[in-house]
Amino acid sequence: ATRYSAEDADFTLRLWLLLKPRLTTEHKRTVYETLERPLLPVLADMEREGITIDPDLLRKLSNDFAQQMAALEQDIAKLAGESFNVGSPKQLGDILFGKMGIQGGRKTKTGAWSTDADVLEELAAQGHDLPQKVLDWRSLAKLRGTYTDALPTFINPQTGRVHTSYAMAVAATGRLASTDPNLQNIPIRTAEGRKIRQA
Repeated sequence: ATRYSAEDADFTLRLWLLLKPRLTTEHKRTVYETLERPLLPVLADMEREGITIDPDLLRKLSNDFAQQMAALEQDIAKLAGESFNVGSPKQLGDILFGKMGIQGGRKTKTGAWSTDADVLEELAAQGHDLPQKVLDWRSLAKLRGTYTDALPTFINPQTGRVHTSYAMAVAATGRLASTDPNLQNIPIRTAEGRKIRQA
């Protein structure tokens, strides 16, 4: 830990010595002095304070999503004419392009059928029901895995809150970023995403 910490401090100083003069030459000093530097203690306070989440609501949402996924799996099996692992791209590709003979598929470098979101969205736009159901299933699976099941695991037992890390200089757009967990990518345009945000 000592060696790591010393190296961290040493490289931070080296970068500061290299980059600090560039603030003036590149006319960025005002942004640094009036916006970025004063924001650091605010972000540190926000990280320390943390965010309260409702694990009971998240658990309920997770169960709701699981039920919706199970219903979608039944619909998908009915449309496919057989049960298969909806989360398996290989099995899905074999069903769509092999068994069902849907046109418009493309193969990956490994020779398997591509079932990425672009392919499924294109097939759904052509009026195929099964790809749309799979997209809906994947959306719920992602919400469950990334948010409703995962967020409660980030609760700090001492504070009872989630303490995310904020980064000012990560996003190319200049917006604030949040990691471990990322609380900024929770969808807002869908009803499910809005329910997660309520938690």
